[in-house]
Amino acid sequence: MSDPRSSAYETSFAPSTPDSGRSRISPPSDIAGATRQPRLDGLRRRTGLALSSLTFRLFILVCIFVALPVILYGQFERADKQSRDLVADSLRRNGWLVAQALAARLEQREDVPPVELNAMLARFADNGTILKLMFKPSQGGAAGGFYFVASAPRVPADQMGADLDVLARHGILKSLGDSCTWDKPVEIRYRQMDGAEEILTSVIPIQGRRGCWALVSADNSSALLNTAFGRPYWQTDNIRMAAFIYLAFAGLALLVVLKARGALRHFRRVAGDIRRGGAGAARFTDRNPLPELASVAGDFDRLVQDLHRAAANIRGTAEENAHSVKAPLAVIRSALQPLKAVTPREDQRAQRALQLIETALSRLSALISASQRLGNDTADFIEAPKLRINLTHVVADALHNARDISIDRQIRFIRHLDENVRVLAPDGILDIIVENILDNAIGFCQPGGTIETTLTRSAGRVDLVIDDEGPGIDPNKIEHIFDRNFSFRPAGTTAGEPAHAGLGLWIVRHHVEALGGSVAASNRSGGGLRMHVRLPLVP
Repeated sequence: MSDPRSSAYETSFAPSTPDSGRSRISPPSDIAGATRQPRLDGLRRRTGLALSSLTFRLFILVCIFVALPVILYGQFERADKQSRDLVADSLRRNGWLVAQALAARLEQREDVPPVELNAMLARFADNGTILKLMFKPSQGGAAGGFYFVASAPRVPADQMGADLDVLARHGILKSLGDSCTWDKPVEIRYRQMDGAEEILTSVIPIQGRRGCWALVSADNSSALLNTAFGRPYWQTDNIRMAAFIYLAFAGLALLVVLKARGALRHFRRVAGDIRRGGAGAARFTDRNPLPELASVAGDFDRLVQDLHRAAANIRGTAEENAHSVKAPLAVIRSALQPLKAVTPREDQRAQRALQLIETALSRLSALISASQRLGNDTADFIEAPKLRINLTHVVADALHNARDISIDRQIRFIRHLDENVRVLAPDGILDIIVENILDNAIGFCQPGGTIETTLTRSAGRVDLVIDDEGPGIDPNKIEHIFDRNFSFRPAGTTAGEPAHAGLGLWIVRHHVEALGGSVAASNRSGGGLRMHVRLPLVP
């Protein structure tokens, strides 16, 4: 199951591919300014993404929805108060004019009959205006007690209790009874005993020779009752209706946003199912919840189909290339046998040439096999289902196999593995990653040495660390350890060993990054090489 490992020659047989930004060899630069600009660029990028995200814009929209009614309510309330003040001032002025007319008549004669007073009040009571005249004699009456004398329209005496209660609660009767004075604006809403609602608009005292008169003006017209007179502005019908409509629109907008958000999450789930299930697992069109996203779903389906066709082409091309090259190599290898048979053994130069040809053929065969396997693995990444693989079991099995194949070298294997560490990957890919790293460690490790493997999980991440006690890598060459067709071989290797393709660690990096992880290599302080693989953790 293992691919060729990168541990053979100390030379490059092909131009290396550019280093991936996700896999690194050496620690970050120690120069203080080296990372400042990338950090600023990263901060700008994150800020730009945050400002352009739908979540941020939804947050701004919610803030506007919350702030707009508060601002408008304050403006409308101030405008309504100004309008109410003008109307209230007009009502008080009308009450004062009526009181002046009554005062002139009462100054002439204070024992005016109630019938005449009712008639006088009736001339001024119109358009919902209610006038009530009360009197408190300076002598003989109950302390602080007022008597209703006249009203327009006429109201039975047993219904006057509500007026007296309102006046008493607000301290108006006490002020009138003590000094027959009241110069404060009045704006009180109350209900009569029959349930009718009235608004007390003014109280005008009239000082007489025999006592204190008080003209109480009220209004029960619908035009005034529907306003904010005598109650908070938010209790008016217009504000309640506006609030209802506003909340309805806000709820509708919220439903639209939640529906769109749910559709996007649904698309994400479908994409995850396709990614995990491989070819034919699901189609966006069949599981699209919104008609408006039908064209988008179709485009996604066509994109998935293109990926599957690309995977098939990659696999077919890898097979065709392998077969087309292996046939000429087989012919060359067969044609080489007669040459070896007729070449004299004492001709060292010819024997050396034949040996180099055989070595090159072996290397070409290894490269072809590795390239074919890589093409198949790449196609599997696209088409094969992504499974929840127990990496703990994969590492344990790989260590068991590594111990068996290196038993004659007496290499000691130490492991520290967390239980049930799971990673999302196609079947067999994790085996290739772990086995290639272990093969590289075994190839570099001295007989009787130690290989230590540690597997841990942290917040959303899996860390696999494999340490060996080999000679390590030349610091001037370690940056090429993940390059394609570039390999190192520790000192002491005999010429008879098979050639290595220099693809093992390059395949490790390719597979790890395809899984969304990264791999790094570094020399250990006590000698040897450390390989550190990071992969996303699956809950």
